[in-house]
Amino acid sequence: MFPRHPAVAGQFYPGSDKQARTEVERAFRSPLGPGKIPELVSRGERSIVGAVVPHAGWMYSGPVAAHVYAALARDGFPETFIIIGPNHHGIGAPVALTDQDFITPLGTATIDRDIVGKLGGLIEDDPMPHRHEHSIEVQLPFLQYLAGDIKFVPIVMAAQDHETALEVAEELRKAIKGKDVVIIASSDFSHYVPAKAAYERDRLVIDQVLAMNPLGVYDTVMRKRVSMCGYGPVMTMMLASEGTNAELLKYATSGDVLPMQDVVGYAGIVMRR
Repeated sequence: MFPRHPAVAGQFYPGSDKQARTEVERAFRSPLGPGKIPELVSRGERSIVGAVVPHAGWMYSGPVAAHVYAALARDGFPETFIIIGPNHHGIGAPVALTDQDFITPLGTATIDRDIVGKLGGLIEDDPMPHRHEHSIEVQLPFLQYLAGDIKFVPIVMAAQDHETALEVAEELRKAIKGKDVVIIASSDFSHYVPAKAAYERDRLVIDQVLAMNPLGVYDTVMRKRVSMCGYGPVMTMMLASEGTNAELLKYATSGDVLPMQDVVGYAGIVMRR
């Protein structure tokens, strides 16, 4: 199987190794970020089982994402990351994985083919939706910066209803049984609304995540019409990771980076056992 080449390098994040590393470091050191570059602890507590991470251009969402990756570095990396993102283009299978390794400016991120081989049900092997999708790609250089080689499983969801999340989570739980895994849900929150509206609506969804209520996430997004792109991945992560508590590390909007009338919201959240 030929590897997947970058789709958004040079757009959402820099296209060269040196520039990408510089931008990762800038995200960690940002006033909106954790403030310093973390060191990967080889024998950390490994309490983190899941996370919510934004996926917009690094200029805007990178510092919020950096809070999660700093927490993961302190906690110690797992054997494998499952990264679930929305299918922004709506093409291909309703829930799709691929066994293509992903190339980024920082090297090759390797598919965990043992886990991929155990997945089935709604989760179809379909590389087409991954070809131009950015929600997974933009996460990988952060992990590669901290650890070099990583193993992961990429899944994108066009179908994001609660029942689909339940079924996908069940398949994931079976496939990762006995393995040390972190499940990352890649999602931005409100899109292109005034900052006050973003803070208010996003907080309602975040409160449901912190309450460990995936159905509440879905109901809130639907009832309040929150323009969150990855609520399906977030629900799936919550259902599959079976964490015992959730912690909001950082919330910010694109308007905290540059003045703008309408903003996009970003949250960094971790789930711990």
